[in-house]
Amino acid sequence: MTVVLGMDAGMGSFTSAPKILNEDTQDGDVDLPPRMSRDELMQHCHQQLGNLPPLVKRSFRRLQGQSGDTPDGVRVLQWNVLSRVCGEAVSSPCHVRVLQWNVLSQALGQMNDNFVCCPDEALEWRSRRYHIIEEIVEYCPDVICLQEVDHFNFLKTVLGTQGYRGAFFPKPDSPCLYIKGNNGPDGCAIFFKEDKFELLKVETRVLEVWRVQSNQVAVVMLLRIRETSQEICVATTHLKARTGALLSTLRNEQGKDLLDFVTSHYGGRPVIICGDFNAEPTEPVYLTLLSHQSLRMASAYATTGDVSDAAPREPPYTTWKIREEGEVCHTIDYVFYSLDSFSVEAVLDFPTGEEIGEGRVPSFGYPSDHFSLVCDFRLKSACELGS
Repeated sequence: MTVVLGMDAGMGSFTSAPKILNEDTQDGDVDLPPRMSRDELMQHCHQQLGNLPPLVKRSFRRLQGQSGDTPDGVRVLQWNVLSRVCGEAVSSPCHVRVLQWNVLSQALGQMNDNFVCCPDEALEWRSRRYHIIEEIVEYCPDVICLQEVDHFNFLKTVLGTQGYRGAFFPKPDSPCLYIKGNNGPDGCAIFFKEDKFELLKVETRVLEVWRVQSNQVAVVMLLRIRETSQEICVATTHLKARTGALLSTLRNEQGKDLLDFVTSHYGGRPVIICGDFNAEPTEPVYLTLLSHQSLRMASAYATTGDVSDAAPREPPYTTWKIREEGEVCHTIDYVFYSLDSFSVEAVLDFPTGEEIGEGRVPSFGYPSDHFSLVCDFRLKSACELGS
């Protein structure tokens, strides 16, 4: 499923360069059977990657005990580190494992983003694409939310071998379209496991700022868990980048429009909102997401802070890169969830600076400048009878 709407943006890429309107056709060399086992696909990835280094290894943290509530009612959980053996899926119909990731647009990453410490060979698509698949398939997510997707057909084909179905919505004035050799516009995508979920509806929106369309988009997907008939609402977005007071204000307005969009479609269902918000926790849009009265959202990673913290804290970084202007290390990616409907049971930790390496990311050991976020949610209503 590909959702594509043709439109002109009122707040686009701000460039006078001519567009190069290419189609998503650069992965015609991929020839896979319709279905493969997870091990078969991982072996195929390893063969395609040849002698390239393995991905950076990461660990899950699982709930160990409950340690009370913060003054604002958000529960702080205590976690213990699991082994580094990743990839064990949460198969229970009471649970949903969500992977959130800005995968780094191929056109932007290779031709525009100036990762000065990343070898050119590490940005080559024919190898990088299989590291992206490895990172996703390693953790067996039920739902996958992605940003900066400009090779959707590749993801649709390869993830389809694992039983995933997806929807994609491009930015109306994607910066990729101004880069020679692009593979079409970048945008947001959501994939889900067809054996676990029934698709009810997909909705898309070009986010507005003061009633003017911006160049950022959002996707909402309504899903029904086949075994329990429990329905959930999943949304993903990628807000405007760059720093400054004006940009922070624009992101906050986009966040408000996102919440209006989600509220108009969720129908009282439990909600998960994932994305690259391009905003640190100190920005207004972060509080805007957490203070919405009807959705009552919390941030999955902040909820898993150490019990000694005075208040819930996000991870120290979700992206760590070195560009011409210097080193950038900050937290801008989040998984928000309905506090009344879900509890967080595990999250995927971030690698240390030593594990990442001096050149940071992207690199031969990791294909994006953002790290994936993986969260295990327990549906409270669906699990009450079985617990």
